[in-house]
Formats: sequence, structure tokens, C-alpha cells
Amino acid sequence: MHLVAGETERIDDGSAAVDLDQSPGDIVLISAADSELAAFASAAGRAGEGPSLRLANLMRLGHPYSVDLYLEKTLSKAKLVVLRLIGSAGYWPYGLEALRALSRGGGPRLIVVPGGDERWDPALEAYCTVPLEDCRQFWRAAVAGGPANLDRALRLARHLVGDGDRPAEAEPLPVAGLHHDGADGRPLALVVFYRALLEGGSTGPVDELVRALDRAGLAARAIYVTSPKNPEAAAFIARIAEETPPDIVINGTAFSLSKPGRHAEPTVLDAPGRPVLQIVFAQTTRAAWLASARGLGPRDMIMNVVLPEVDGRILTRPISFKEELPRDGVTDSRIVAYRADPERIAFVAAEAAAWVRLGRKAPSERRVAIILSNYPGRSGRIGNGVGLDTPESTIRIIRAMRAAGYRLEGFPETGRGLMTALEAAQIAAGSPVSGVPAEGPHPNPPPQGGRESLA
Repeated sequence: MHLVAGETERIDDGSAAVDLDQSPGDIVLISAADSELAAFASAAGRAGEGPSLRLANLMRLGHPYSVDLYLEKTLSKAKLVVLRLIGSAGYWPYGLEALRALSRGGGPRLIVVPGGDERWDPALEAYCTVPLEDCRQFWRAAVAGGPANLDRALRLARHLVGDGDRPAEAEPLPVAGLHHDGADGRPLALVVFYRALLEGGSTGPVDELVRALDRAGLAARAIYVTSPKNPEAAAFIARIAEETPPDIVINGTAFSLSKPGRHAEPTVLDAPGRPVLQIVFAQTTRAAWLASARGLGPRDMIMNVVLPEVDGRILTRPISFKEELPRDGVTDSRIVAYRADPERIAFVAAEAAAWVRLGRKAPSERRVAIILSNYPGRSGRIGNGVGLDTPESTIRIIRAMRAAGYRLEGFPETGRGLMTALEAAQIAAGSPVSGVPAEGPHPNPPPQGGRESLA
């Protein structure tokens, strides 16, 4: 079977057989988390001379032939193999059995611990050939995360192959904390992101966003959290927002806090009463994003677009993409990390500044467009939505806007009146695109196409 070394179609799903073609090392760490692999590569750089480290992504070892090649070329010559396994033993059965057989046949010692989970999995203990307390200590340091704890995990691995003293126990990071506090009296952006970026040493996109906000005239406070669903983390967000109320909230956590299908309730991110902009740490490369007709992939669409809309968040842009770094010279490993995209980040910062400027205007001074769909074929499809009464929904929005102080004289009072006006305007314009303007005066209107005229 002919294989091209390192052959891959994308950041990988493991469906194709690949040859990682990695040189042997004293210690090999296998993990499905790119951020963790990048963080251990950084730890190896800080550690200096000592036992060599190799890193591999479990997602590239899904094919049995990939496992066989990696065992033959790399793992068989190691002294210690550490596997951080997402899911239980059934997730990677072929690889686990092959590793156990290699270890018990005189090969490297083996640590198998959960990955991406703060719960110990007793089912993995049967695969370990290192004392369980050593396995647990390594796992606790990896779960705690952050550069200091990953340095401890690497020192423990080195100790187990005969180099250096046993390190101290891990010091867990708090569930939430301030990563950057730049509040200085200017309009303030509150940025929320996952603690996992801090644990993996991947805060570059957040730091670049903070700098871009500064250039756009906004100060920033950046908060890391395990999850905004965690009560302790949510309380921390609420306290920070109360101490210094933000003018805009920029959220980098995924999914939703509300339950789809239920009546919407304000979340901790909504408590400041400001728009919540959603940023995306894309799981694909920038090249793949540019080449795709739909942009973001299905996983990003679900996690960062569809579900956040349940909370009423406003999608902005991806601010980073996963990119393969040049092969690391210390670990001879293929490392994939989040790389900040300055152009997309500048767009988000400008958008945040525009929302802040808009928020400081009185409602009567704002110009807002409500855009309905207009499917081709017939005018009856204006605003068409299966199971939805779009005209009535629009009228209810207009009533709420009037109650909030927007000037909307001349806008139709009923859904039927709205549809009649749109159809009449469409006929008069001789175009499938038509509009119903509100007739109220708009003091100091922004220039045409200005960023304060938001739809």
C-alpha cells in the first residue's frame, strides 16, 4: 500500500491511512486537542535539554494502518507513551489494544488518561503500565492547564523516564478570571472567551482583538471562563459587568445558554443591557474557509452561529483559523494552532465601535432597517416563513420600537397594511425590491452606507 508521508485532505478526520513519518522520541504524547499539543510543544521549548518529546494528534490515527505505521516507526522506540483519550475505551479500541500489547511486550511504559474531561475514567486504568498515582498526577496537571501546570506534567513525564525530580502537584486555575483589564474611562468592550485558550497558550487572537479595539477607540476587559453556564463563572461575569458596565459585549464562547423552543430569558451576557456580538474561533484553515461556498463548516455553523442565535447574539466574523505551523524543530511534530486573522479582527473592532456609537444616540436619532425576504415568483412570498406570521411579527417589533422612543410615523399599523404597502411599492418601483419608509424626521442622519445605519 503506497502512502504519501503526512498525506492529508484537511485538519483531519482520520478516515484515510496516513504515515506521520515522525522520528522516535523518549516521550510521546497523543491527544485529540490541538491546543494541548501546541501548549506541550511550548513547554518542551521552555524545558531545555533533556528527554526528547514527540506529539501526535489522535484524530490522525483513526485508520488501523496509520496506527500500525506509527507504532513501528515511533512508538516502539519510546520510553513512555502518554495518551489523552476523549471518550472512553471504546472510542479508539484498535489503537488502545495495540498500545497495550506493545507496552506489555517490553515496549514503552503507558499512561492512558481522559482527555477533555474533568472526571477520572476507571475503565482506562486497565491500559496503564505506570503506577496509577503517577497517571492521576499527570492527568490532574493536564486538566488544570496553563503553562505552569503543563510544565509540571512534562517534568513528571521526564521524571518517569529517569530525568529530574518529581514535580509538585498541579495548581488548578480558577473557573473564571481577568485576562486583560484595560478599563480607562473610554467606551468599554467586555470580551468573554473559553479558559481552554488560556490553558493551551492560545490567547493570541484575543490579545490581537484587544489591540484592535484599542485602535478603534474602545477599552477592553477580557474574561476567561470554563463556561458561562458554570454558576461560579456566571457570577464572575456578572460581578465584572456590574463593577464597570460595558458599552458592548463580545462573546467568544459557543453554543447557547437558553433552551431552544422555550421563551427567551436574559442570560448573564445580556445583563449589561448591551448588544452581544458573537465572534468565532474557526475550526478550519483560512484557505479552506475562503475556498468554501458556505464559508464556515457545519460544526462551526452549529456551535457558533445557529445555537448562539437562540440567545439573540449578533454574528460578526471568524477572528482566527486553525493553521498548521512549520514542523516544530524541538518535538519534530505537526502542530496546529489558532492563528489570529488581523483583517477579520479589525472588522469586528470597527463593528463593535459602530454599535457603541449607535447605542449612545437617542432612539429617535437612529435609523434602522427591517429586511424581509422576497422569494421570486409572486408577491405573496414576501416575508415568507414556514409556520411564521412574518407581517404580524414585524408589526409587533414596530410597536416595541415605538414604545422605546423610535420615531416611526407613517409605518403601517397592521400586518395586512404592511403587505399592501410593500406590494404597492414593488409595483410602483417595477422592481422585486421595495420598501416602506417611516415618515418621521431623523435629526443628523448618518451618511449613506455609514456603519451607524444598521440592519
